[in-house]
Amino acid sequence: MNKCIFLAGASGAIGRRLAPLLVADGWRVVGTTRSTDKAPLLRAMGVDPVVVDVFDAAALRSIVADVRPEVVIHQLTDLPYALDASQMSDALVRNARLRDEGTRNLVAASVHAGARRLIAQSIGFIYAEGRTPHREEDPLLPETHPTYGGTVTGVLSLERQVLEAPLEGVVLRYGLFYGPGTGFDAPIGPGSVHVDAAAKAAQLAITGARPGVYNVAERDGSVDVEKATRDLGWDAGFRIA
Repeated sequence: MNKCIFLAGASGAIGRRLAPLLVADGWRVVGTTRSTDKAPLLRAMGVDPVVVDVFDAAALRSIVADVRPEVVIHQLTDLPYALDASQMSDALVRNARLRDEGTRNLVAASVHAGARRLIAQSIGFIYAEGRTPHREEDPLLPETHPTYGGTVTGVLSLERQVLEAPLEGVVLRYGLFYGPGTGFDAPIGPGSVHVDAAAKAAQLAITGARPGVYNVAERDGSVDVEKATRDLGWDAGFRIA
């Protein structure tokens, strides 16, 4: 095993903020993108780029096996810039497939390669109505929800696969993103989180997290982030200088 991290989704809003933090920590970072056009961007961040589609299970398995990472970080999403309302219906369907099938392929590739830890991005704004702030053990919306049912199914699949895999599984339930690369300069709703602070949580989870689920959002009364604060030493006010 080498001091290497496989960062799935390195060119995304979180991946772009996270990769430099990992490189500064001395990790070799191998990052994925689906577009050859983004490979130069990854190289400029100190990342070794690989162009692969997470839905191509055989190619992904081969690439991760060659890299033999100690840690795999799953930051894959497929959402329109600034959450363009005209594109969100289709995006929710794509994201649900990514969380289910894409996660299945990434978990299988990680286990096959002998990775020690898998850290995955989930979401912390689909809790069912009830007492707030929501803790990690609170129920999510029902899978029959008319708008977010598919999203809930995808999230449940992602989290179950990560937590039940034969490695150290960590799930970060992020709030709504704002900051560079998101299209939003300020919090966009209850339980938001700046992308820099979100990236920092993933960095801290490499060594500081026990396997399990962590809420990662700003303290505005919607979700309880005591676990991330206590166990990870996470601070929602973190910003990259």
